[in-house]
Amino acid sequence: MQTAIPFHTDLVLVGGGHTHAIVLRKIGMEGLPPGVRVTLITNLVDTPYSGMLPCHISGLYDFDSSHIDLRPLTRFAGCRLWMDEMVGLDTEKQQILCKGRPPVHYDVLSIDIGSTPGALKIPGASHYAVPAKPVPKLLKAWDEYLQTLQQEVQRNPRRQATIGIVGGGVGGVELALNMQIRLWQTMPSRDQVNIHLFHRGEALATGRNPWTQQRLAKIFQERGIQTHLQESVCAVLPPQNQEEDQVEVTCESGLQVRCDLTFWVTNATAPDWIEDTGLATDERGFIAVRDTLQARHQDNIFAAGDIATMVNHPRAKAGVFAVRQGPPLYENLRRYLSGQTLKPFTPQKQFLNIIDIGDGTAIASRGRFAWQTRLFRRWKDWIDGNFMALFNDFPDMSNNRQKSHHSTPPPTAYCAGCASKVGPNVLTTALSRLPQPTDWPGRDNIYAGLDAPDDAAIIRVPPGKLAVQTVDQFRALLDDPYVFGQLTVNHCLSDIFAMGGTAQTVMALVTLPYATDPLQAETLYQLLSGAQAALADSKTFLVGGHTTEGPDLSLGFAASGWVDPDQILRKRGLQPSQSLILTKPVGTGTLFAADMQRAAKGRWIDAAVHHMIQSNQAALKILQQHGITACTDVTGFGLAGHLAEMVQASQVAVELDLTALPILLGARATLAAGHTSSLHQRNQQVQTLIHNRQSVNNPDYDLLFDPQTAGGLLAAIPTEQVNSCLDALHQANYTHSVCIGQVVPTVPNQPPLTIKRW
Repeated sequence: MQTAIPFHTDLVLVGGGHTHAIVLRKIGMEGLPPGVRVTLITNLVDTPYSGMLPCHISGLYDFDSSHIDLRPLTRFAGCRLWMDEMVGLDTEKQQILCKGRPPVHYDVLSIDIGSTPGALKIPGASHYAVPAKPVPKLLKAWDEYLQTLQQEVQRNPRRQATIGIVGGGVGGVELALNMQIRLWQTMPSRDQVNIHLFHRGEALATGRNPWTQQRLAKIFQERGIQTHLQESVCAVLPPQNQEEDQVEVTCESGLQVRCDLTFWVTNATAPDWIEDTGLATDERGFIAVRDTLQARHQDNIFAAGDIATMVNHPRAKAGVFAVRQGPPLYENLRRYLSGQTLKPFTPQKQFLNIIDIGDGTAIASRGRFAWQTRLFRRWKDWIDGNFMALFNDFPDMSNNRQKSHHSTPPPTAYCAGCASKVGPNVLTTALSRLPQPTDWPGRDNIYAGLDAPDDAAIIRVPPGKLAVQTVDQFRALLDDPYVFGQLTVNHCLSDIFAMGGTAQTVMALVTLPYATDPLQAETLYQLLSGAQAALADSKTFLVGGHTTEGPDLSLGFAASGWVDPDQILRKRGLQPSQSLILTKPVGTGTLFAADMQRAAKGRWIDAAVHHMIQSNQAALKILQQHGITACTDVTGFGLAGHLAEMVQASQVAVELDLTALPILLGARATLAAGHTSSLHQRNQQVQTLIHNRQSVNNPDYDLLFDPQTAGGLLAAIPTEQVNSCLDALHQANYTHSVCIGQVVPTVPNQPPLTIKRW
């Protein structure tokens, strides 16, 4: 039997670009040295594939066909996925500075964050032009524009569509050609589509051979795309009055063109924060790397893709080079982590470039060769399809690659002595970095807490109050400890809110995966930082806890609070003629069951997490303002199970409107595919309380039994208060809050739950 090795080295990949996508697949296929913990930090769960982006814009490819879903890819690689954005780097402390979380420690770092279009500092450009990167911003603006056009054309069939594109490189050319195709499909007549391309160069597609440039010029002329060459845009001005929507693109020559929307597709630039890191850069601010893809003067930092410049082999910022850097980057990361000599990489000087014309043909060029044909378009489709298949079809590697970080067997030297506690250095290191709030109300009620740790916390209950206590704990369903800390706190505190109480303190129950002290301390710090960020919403104090170590990360909280005796909410408070309000959508059980099988899309999980980390405290206050008499939080027993507890305790019946049920994005698809939580089947036992269950014909019916984590509140309020209550909840960002049914008197000898027929 092979001896397990605890994690001892943190490899952090920042950015989910083409290069890192290939690295992650190779990690899943071939592994890394034992003891290496891998984390991907990215602000995009869906990475757009640049090769298919133009055809996605034209409508030929859908979203999933043209994007790499990083969530199943990271699961295949045994890599933690943390959704955030890098905004700085401290090389001395070896910490990554992020936008939405505390600094993240690394032992080895690889950066693949891409680039952004330059010259957005031109007056008005940052406000009135849409940059080509980040791509999601471009696609959002494009989709909204198309929707607006369709609505306005219905009102005015003669409406003109006019867009501007600044930048006549290959990116701008493909954007113009494919946007035109999509607009032709949208507008009543091709004559109503106007495309303006502004380019400071003398010819389109700078850097391509003369035949390609001449051919593109002819195509633009034939298709009526207005090309403004040797024109430098100096300003993008806002609409001249409130009645107009068009912006004005102004050039140094005096040329002015009014456009509905302007896209900025100029030369790439690096983020401004890189210059503050101390990393060596080229003259344009990109990270300078050696032939091994290591940063100059920083052996443990690697960079690839658009963000990096190989000082000995400078190349254009093109996706093909990022793809080619994937295998050598993986190989050198593996060698560095193994203490082996790294291998230099030399990129090719020329590459095959295929420009999609949008009409079913493509121009292929390499060196002096170039030609246009439908064959090249089919060839490109085959190349792109094979590339994307790498990230959709994963072989079963369970028998011949390293164990995932999700379940780590204990090393043979580890035992369960002293309650399996982690070392004192872990606690001291993590807690010393965790700030303690001193200005929150109720601070005087804490006699002993984390500011002066003792054997137990001592809390004073205010006079006239009753204590409310609850506890919850579960294994990590997310591999991001910061976010997991947030949603676990919300899950636990919801019990107190559902009772009408005010949370005051929590104590953490933590199991950390086997690792060295520094890595365990980093995990604990991220976990408690996330918990404390969530506790700030309700000004609830973390006063202590207990830590153990084991094969998997788990977290729980023992929470305490208080409630006025006359403000207590119980499940038994349902009354006829009331309505039921549900504050959050359902579907977390099936989504995370699918996620374990790499069958859930990353954006589905991302959307679910957005709701799960939202506290129920503000929702409770709104419900209290609208006459709430009964409440529970929807968690493990599912909506039907918790509703059944309420009707049985209240001795009433409920008519449930299944068509109003708020459902998380993707939950219908995962449930239809057969992905259910392990508790789902047991939750179905409550069906005996649904008197017309045999006649219900609605695919959403099974979601009534889906066990929830950090779900919403289910509350009863007077029916006349429903509209104003929902308005207030929606304004407070509980956007999926709905009325799901009415409380009615019981019918003798009839089960108390009825699904309304529609």
